[in-house]
Amino acid sequence: MGKKALRLLFTMTIVWPVIWLWLGLRVKHRHLIPTAGPAIVVANHNSHMDVFALLSLFSLRTQQQVHPVAAADYFLRNRWLAWFTLNILNIIPVVRTGEDTDPLAGCEQALRQNKILILFPEGSRGEPGKLSPLKSGIWHLLQRVPETTVIPVWLSGTEKVLAKGNRIPLPLFIDVCVGDPVATHPDKPTFMDSLLQALLHLQPHQQGHETHD
Repeated sequence: MGKKALRLLFTMTIVWPVIWLWLGLRVKHRHLIPTAGPAIVVANHNSHMDVFALLSLFSLRTQQQVHPVAAADYFLRNRWLAWFTLNILNIIPVVRTGEDTDPLAGCEQALRQNKILILFPEGSRGEPGKLSPLKSGIWHLLQRVPETTVIPVWLSGTEKVLAKGNRIPLPLFIDVCVGDPVATHPDKPTFMDSLLQALLHLQPHQQGHETHD
């Protein structure tokens, strides 16, 4: 069975049943999720469940074009995890430190091929409900591929569903709020502040709890 078929099988038998049936996903403004690239879905990061929640928002056809961006030192730390994340989750590994290579090269190539990236600009899992300082790698990436669409997303509940120490997801709702595209800007502080404000605006206490497709 090829990699594409394995990814589709994983989505239909694991991701969708767990996210939509076992846990329950409440989504606001799902129509804003991109169906084609170049695009970057930018989200807050509280749990390993975040990437599965985001992947479940894409159709089977679109999922083949979606690449989560993940730290190579963590997700490639052993051969089994590396095989799963590279072949099933379709990640683009980024080397964070210690290598004399361009850490954004893989992301840039994917965007130039009209792919969709999932990116967590905090860099690692933060404190639930709070946004850690955003790293500016996304701004540098947008300077290389400025036609990229940037879609902010706020995730709530993933840190409870798969809290640290839990191996089995708890049947609790995950809330996803998708925002309007964030305009690129040649000035780094201006863009990073716009992205920060866009993410903060999507928090539940800002948006309320009404759910739309």
